Amino acid sequence: MKTFGCQSMYAPIRKMALKHPQQAFISQENLEAQWQSLSYLACPDFRNSLAEYEQFISVLDQFDLEIHYVPLDETTSLDSIYVHDPLVISERGAILCRMGKAARAPEPAAAEKYLQAMGVPVIGQITGSGKMEGGDILWVDERTLAVGQGFRTNAEGLRQLRELLHDSVDEIIPVQLPYWTGPQDCLHLLSFISIVDKDLAVVYSRLMPVPFREWLLEREFQLVEVPDEEYDSLGCNVLAAAPRQCVMLNGNPITQKRLEKAGAKVWTYTGQDISFKGTGGPTCLTRPIWRAG
Repeated sequence: MKTFGCQSMYAPIRKMALKHPQQAFISQENLEAQWQSLSYLACPDFRNSLAEYEQFISVLDQFDLEIHYVPLDETTSLDSIYVHDPLVISERGAILCRMGKAARAPEPAAAEKYLQAMGVPVIGQITGSGKMEGGDILWVDERTLAVGQGFRTNAEGLRQLRELLHDSVDEIIPVQLPYWTGPQDCLHLLSFISIVDKDLAVVYSRLMPVPFREWLLEREFQLVEVPDEEYDSLGCNVLAAAPRQCVMLNGNPITQKRLEKAGAKVWTYTGQDISFKGTGGPTCLTRPIWRAG
């Protein structure tokens, strides 16, 4: 029985990969040595990050899913806690990305090792001048893919992805990303949209290209708007563990209430050190390997 495939942002998660801060952050000394060069907002506290992560895991334990923990790899940085980015998972297997952030370059090769242990085939990788990060990949439905093009993913990366996916998709939509705060920071497509059901998305419209937003409305998506004051606190980064079953960083009460009004159930976690300081919310912290049902 095949136990991989993830061409959805909201189908129930059956299997996922996580990387515990014990294996990503390693120690307070390691955090202090790296956080500035990686453009973190501040240095995470190692001891507190462990406590926050245990709470995050306790939230995920509410769902019927299998968790695999990524091992320590000395070639990777603090950013490897954000396991979503090095991979694209299709119905045929994994595609290894080529990271737009130079410090994250070793992560796809490290991911290939644990994919083998999980029995997930690798069907290809982005190479040469191509760039691609998982945060720019948005499955609108199982046959429709939106791909952000910005500092982390380029046109050559998109071209290679199209060839690797072949007949696994019917349509790939390029979404041009704005300059925003520049190349030193991270703006992915998933920075301003999270799809949490077939017709429900959490968005920060001020960053959305108008044609893409109108295309979603034409597909009859209901858009839950994130207010300005909750964008920087990662209010737009929402993980759907199943349709309208949402996990988000606490401290975003307006977005949470709007989601609940739209019929979603919301679980929150505290993530000052594991999420906010590295600007990586619950979607970034998780790499769904298999969604089904």
